[in-house]
Amino acid sequence: MSDALCFLTVAEAAKRIEQQALSPVALTQAFLDRIEKINPKVNAYVTVTPERAMEDARRAEAEISAGHYKGPLHGIPVGLKDIYDTKGIRTTCHSKLYLDRIPDEDAHTVKLLKDAGSVLLGKLATHEFAFAGPAWDAAFPPARNPWNTDHFTGGSSSGSGAAIAAGLAMATLGTDTAGSIRMPAYFCGVSGLKPTYGRVSRQGVFPLAYSMDHCGPITRTAQDAAIVMNAIAGHDEKDPASALVDVPDYTAALDGNLSGLKVGLIRHFYESDEVADPEVIAAMNRSVERLEELGAEIQEVQLPNLRDFSACCQIIIMCEALGIHEDTVKAQPEKYSEIARDRLMLSSVLTGADYVQATRMRRQLTYDVNRVLEEFDVLLTAGGLTPAPRLDQIDKFYILQKPLVTTPFDVTGHPAMAVCNGFFANDLPVGMQVVGRAFDEATVMRVAHAYESVTDWKDRVPLL
Repeated sequence: MSDALCFLTVAEAAKRIEQQALSPVALTQAFLDRIEKINPKVNAYVTVTPERAMEDARRAEAEISAGHYKGPLHGIPVGLKDIYDTKGIRTTCHSKLYLDRIPDEDAHTVKLLKDAGSVLLGKLATHEFAFAGPAWDAAFPPARNPWNTDHFTGGSSSGSGAAIAAGLAMATLGTDTAGSIRMPAYFCGVSGLKPTYGRVSRQGVFPLAYSMDHCGPITRTAQDAAIVMNAIAGHDEKDPASALVDVPDYTAALDGNLSGLKVGLIRHFYESDEVADPEVIAAMNRSVERLEELGAEIQEVQLPNLRDFSACCQIIIMCEALGIHEDTVKAQPEKYSEIARDRLMLSSVLTGADYVQATRMRRQLTYDVNRVLEEFDVLLTAGGLTPAPRLDQIDKFYILQKPLVTTPFDVTGHPAMAVCNGFFANDLPVGMQVVGRAFDEATVMRVAHAYESVTDWKDRVPLL
């Protein structure tokens, strides 16, 4: 029974909590018990905070009993990628450099989740500094895929994706600079939203690439992501990239109606620029059919080659990451994992001219996507090219060897959501991406929610 509670959606649990049919204390205890039992198999958490969790849960239960219900995150157990600062709780960035780092204040988004009444279960595994992994010589072992623990979770929000799939948190926060929310969601068979650049504050979140870092949720469903976004989206004057743009009620947009919605299908990303596994292509074809049955009008569109987006993304990331880490990696190279150290060394061969050309190219690529989105409400493409690879088969430079289908929308900053749309014969999940106009996460989640409502992929759970 307690394990069953851990696979409720946020929306389901929130309804029971509001009606006082489910105790936040009992729900939190169920998650802590499951973390103790399951986390050693998947390494999703690097720090568990049972005392803080129970304190949060008891406070939530008392507030609700007194008639002070705050909303659908009140009493909901959550986890945070371990690059989000947490006051009084270590934030390590999965690095030996920061094993004893205890922030003096919460990140802005962490404050917002606390204000919404959520329960903090702990801090989640990441690639080192959200940049390099999976690494076996970092501060902690890499997270493992709950569908098959010999396989990769995707990165860099590895623990955030694994925790949702394994029933170790009800919602998590990750970050996305080249796909680091959407790839774990894709490989772990859950939902992950990269909001528009500037929509969610990054204050108090350790940076990877200042001009492309995004913060957002990983959850079981698009509806749950909308609930989290209602709490964390909005302007923050402490984040210089934060946009002063009105935030809608995201859950109100989830009406399931796609009649007349114009969808641009970016088929060439996964069928000709790169050729995905046949089962990925088949899953995409089935998804197109389901969306058409829901009333969407789908037409193929042409964007620049996937490799152009990927090259632009990787050059900017590597240059900006080196700008952040250069002094430290020179002074204490032994404190970095081998994969982080080697990627930073590779970054050092790039020049200022390379960076300038990549930023010029970025402007053109963003224009090209915006031009297509003038005619379409959303874009649709694959979330990846294969199911999760084995952990022991991942090269340290894999991100440079084959382009990620997620990178285009980090380059352009458009909102993009990963949604599970099938499983391989070996029970490894795959997914698609829904992409929207800038600051129109509402339509992105509306499409994702409508698709999830007529399919049962979201209901599958791994048998750990």
